[in-house]
Amino acid sequence: MIMARAPLRMPIGGGGTDLPSYYSRFGGFFVSAAIDKYVYVTVNRPAADDLIRVKYSRSEEVVRPEEIVHDLVRETLLKLALTANLEVASMADVPAGTGMGSSGSYLVALLLALHALKRDHVSKPALAEEACEIEIELAGHPVGKQDQFAATWGGLNCFEVEPCGRVRVSPLRMPPYVREDLERSVLLYGLDQRRESATILGLQREATERGDRTVLDSLHRSKELGHEIRAALECGDLVRFGQLLDVHWNNKKARCGSVSSVRVDAVYQLARENGALGGKVMGAGGGGFLMLMAPDGCVRQVRETLAAEGLRQLPFTFDLEGAKVLLDL
Repeated sequence: MIMARAPLRMPIGGGGTDLPSYYSRFGGFFVSAAIDKYVYVTVNRPAADDLIRVKYSRSEEVVRPEEIVHDLVRETLLKLALTANLEVASMADVPAGTGMGSSGSYLVALLLALHALKRDHVSKPALAEEACEIEIELAGHPVGKQDQFAATWGGLNCFEVEPCGRVRVSPLRMPPYVREDLERSVLLYGLDQRRESATILGLQREATERGDRTVLDSLHRSKELGHEIRAALECGDLVRFGQLLDVHWNNKKARCGSVSSVRVDAVYQLARENGALGGKVMGAGGGGFLMLMAPDGCVRQVRETLAAEGLRQLPFTFDLEGAKVLLDL
């Protein structure tokens, strides 16, 4: 039996420019952090029969991989030529549909576990690119490359996507004390609103492909903000970082009306009134988790205010390891 895990990610800047519809024309740039919330995948070779069993929010039992409903598992098994005698099970610290890149993390953990089962060594770049190929090209999800690369690498990194699709990874060069201050200043809250990111991302892809000026200008600005956020963090200016998050969120909302909602806007405004400098809904938007940044003197006030509103905080630290095999028996 093999157990692997991959971290969920917290997008920091430049989101949306990792989609093929954008980077294939203009190149992309984003900053992302992995956190200590994970997707776990176990794979096993049952001794009793040659069936394929897949267990997630539902259970499947099939004879051939082509029969699997879960498209990421189906396409992964077909690509790796695993055709029988396999059991795949998964669990996660955070439910799907919350904007933290769970499908990309699931796929990275699944691939890592299956490669370990086959005794194949796979490098980080190869693992991330394989996950992108399966999710974007084979399964046809309208997503970008952020989730798979952040889950594979872990840590806090900058990712530059060339028009050809090649991704260059470089770490955020922050002193350890800045990273610790950042962990204390960034707050995550569940919004109790699940959303289908495919709908929002699909609309963005269509608008980008037809050259919609509003969407393209917003994505260009998102890339610029990614570079500005990198500079602010690398020089330890967390106040500037918080202010840039606010600019980033308002820029993202201008891209698509369904990114936010009356409830999200009300919570965000309340947090701002009580000391938060900025923030944004993680992922495609529309629900999921709200990320806020508050300076040291205001963290307690923001926490108490949102707790009184019934919002639950998700404590976290940054994951510095990335995807890894936990158990190999």
